[in-house]
Amino acid sequence: MRTAMIGLGLMGAGMATRLAAAGHTVTGWNRTAERAAPLAEAGVRLQATPGAAARGADVVIVSLADAAAQHGALFGAGGVLSEGPVPGVLVCTSTVAPAEAEALAAATDAVLDVGLLGNHQHARDGQLRLYVGGDAAALDRARPALEPLAQQLQLVGPLGSGMRLKLLMNLLMGIEVQAMAEAAALGARLGLDRQAVLQAITVSGFASPVMRFKSRRLGADSYTDPDFRLRLMAKDLGLAMAESDGLSLPLTAAAHEAHQRAVELGLGDQDCAAISRAVGR
Repeated sequence: MRTAMIGLGLMGAGMATRLAAAGHTVTGWNRTAERAAPLAEAGVRLQATPGAAARGADVVIVSLADAAAQHGALFGAGGVLSEGPVPGVLVCTSTVAPAEAEALAAATDAVLDVGLLGNHQHARDGQLRLYVGGDAAALDRARPALEPLAQQLQLVGPLGSGMRLKLLMNLLMGIEVQAMAEAAALGARLGLDRQAVLQAITVSGFASPVMRFKSRRLGADSYTDPDFRLRLMAKDLGLAMAESDGLSLPLTAAAHEAHQRAVELGLGDQDCAAISRAVGR
């Protein structure tokens, strides 16, 4: 199967590497071409435009940071859909508003939106959890390109459902990591050793796997080389709030405000655990 990867950042590069190792012919495009250059050694055939990467592909996977980047790659000059629908299945893994994914149905014949759970190492190891919105027939067509990436591949509803579920998961992650950061900050204010507080949290019944994972960054107070950028967490919390339709979500609202403030403090391109540095400021 020929698979195109539009966007070769952390997640896109991980997925492209995995698919090439699984025997797919993988073409790819990235906005910053030099960052993707090392992928050529992994067998990814790099192209100058999104449209060139997608041409003739059975499955086109889009993995970009936000709706603006996705729209440009799909509909801009040289974009995937700039010359009309693609013959293959378009798979949107960018975390965007569900309406953005739903609107793609009018632009191409077969489209899926996929909420990815996991990080770039999970992508390289084929250990992502993929929650899919769309038509079962389109999923069957795309399955050979998605199964090598996933420990779980599940159709969860019509188009837009994958994004909705992903926003719920990122809502939980943002609140959990912020709660751990606040507990550590309060512990320090009360005279407790920060490392002892974090260690107690991670072995307690209150800790989730993501809290245990992010506690390493809080313990080292190191947020460079991010797994997931703080500004993207702020974006996703905002998207979750936009989907609330008047439902009161006070914890989500507070987390969104805190993450926006952290972005204003210049922490946006650090790992989302850098919310720790914004606590109390």
